[in-house]
Amino acid sequence: MTKPQLSFLQIWNMCFGFLGIQFGFALQNSNVSRIFQTLGANVDDIPILWIAAPVTGLLVQPLVGYYSDRTWNGLGRRRPYFLWGAILSSLALIAMPNSPTLWIAAGMLWIMDASINISMEPFRAFVGDMLPNRQRTLGFAMQSFFIGIGAVVASALPWMMTNWFEVSNVAPAGEVPDSVKFAFYAGAAVFFAAVMWTVFSTKEYSPAELEAFEESGNSEHAAAAAEHRRTPAQYVSGALTWGIAALVITACVWGFALDKQLYILAGGCGVFALLQLVVSNLARQGKKDAMLYEIVDDLFHMPNTMKQLALVQFFAWFALFAMWIYTTSAVTETHFGSSDPTTAAYNNGADWVGVLFASYNGFAALAAFLIPVLANRFGRRVAHLICMVAGGLGLASFLVIQDPTWLLLSMVGVGIAWASILSVPYAILSGSLPSNKMGVYMGIFNFFIVIPQILAASILGFMVRTFFDGQAIYALLLGGLFMVISGLVTLRVEDNDHA
Repeated sequence: MTKPQLSFLQIWNMCFGFLGIQFGFALQNSNVSRIFQTLGANVDDIPILWIAAPVTGLLVQPLVGYYSDRTWNGLGRRRPYFLWGAILSSLALIAMPNSPTLWIAAGMLWIMDASINISMEPFRAFVGDMLPNRQRTLGFAMQSFFIGIGAVVASALPWMMTNWFEVSNVAPAGEVPDSVKFAFYAGAAVFFAAVMWTVFSTKEYSPAELEAFEESGNSEHAAAAAEHRRTPAQYVSGALTWGIAALVITACVWGFALDKQLYILAGGCGVFALLQLVVSNLARQGKKDAMLYEIVDDLFHMPNTMKQLALVQFFAWFALFAMWIYTTSAVTETHFGSSDPTTAAYNNGADWVGVLFASYNGFAALAAFLIPVLANRFGRRVAHLICMVAGGLGLASFLVIQDPTWLLLSMVGVGIAWASILSVPYAILSGSLPSNKMGVYMGIFNFFIVIPQILAASILGFMVRTFFDGQAIYALLLGGLFMVISGLVTLRVEDNDHA
């Protein structure tokens, strides 16, 4: 028994919710640095404030994936999480621009990002659940299309509010302009409506149906996953290794008076060490069906394809995080000549960044139709390399382009890379996963998105200050280099289930 092919309209409906999800992410990515600076944050403090986004993804996505794999009720398997995530995200989007202080804004970013992740994570597994292997590249490309369309409008909303609806673009010191507030309100409404479209227009396969598909197609994945378990002693050994790494990093930061943000790396190593000790204890007690044990054990026994894709994701998402947190600072300072959030020049530059972010998402929406064509012609790995080189050149060009209008050309390359990042790795990955663990493995795969972002939050501020003389534009150049590297390492990924 194999999964039937779905019609274009069915794939459209099941992916439509991503239009709303990207409204939330685009508003966050293009405006949160602006909100932080408006509320008094220094440029080199922005990366540490942004750490909320990757950390919440690191925690929320595997948990949602684990539980959604085990959920079945009147609404389905993944759709209950779409619904509750949409409700929480919409409320958070309304609250975020009304934060009275910097620290409340930082806390709201945690809440908003966690809520968006509750809706987003099951959407990735949803494609794996619903589509046969031969349609998954199309399914993830369709998600890229909706991501691009949603982000085009959402990123440009403050600019549109100012120029089309004459909403004020400036505010007294310490207050977020009305143009940003109204943009977030509109985003909340679209987020909820788009996700509800998918919730009520799509029917999911039952657990029995998914089991039948698994038995006929991918039972070897489940068998292989069940064969390997780490011993308690191996977990203790791993805990010691990561614990020593945490101590060494801490000693270096303290002894050489390095940037205190580097303590985040030490903390991450320490947490992973403690986590392995807890899992070792669960194993000794025979509690191998505990949620924490299963997630960590699955992490250590990923399919080979997933391990190889981890490096691809690392370089790509480090580059993206550098772009998201430093484009506003780079463009306002380099191309508009102001780093003062109270000036018209700064706010005009910040609005233009919104337009640039909208444009790369628009180009991504168009490139989404190109991805399956490239994949069929060259294979998915080479197609991804081509797209990532285009993105790397786009980011690097910020350094040489003087007229901000021409930065739209840079965003063509970034948009092509973004479309591929959102589709090709997931299409390659989904064919290597057992259906009964599709959700949790998609959640674990998110580790390789958020870990580079945490690393970027830890070291980018230090690097910009120490090596780039405080000039944010060089963070974009570094991001361009990392995009090209990401494309190159894709060539070593096993992809036996071609598009």
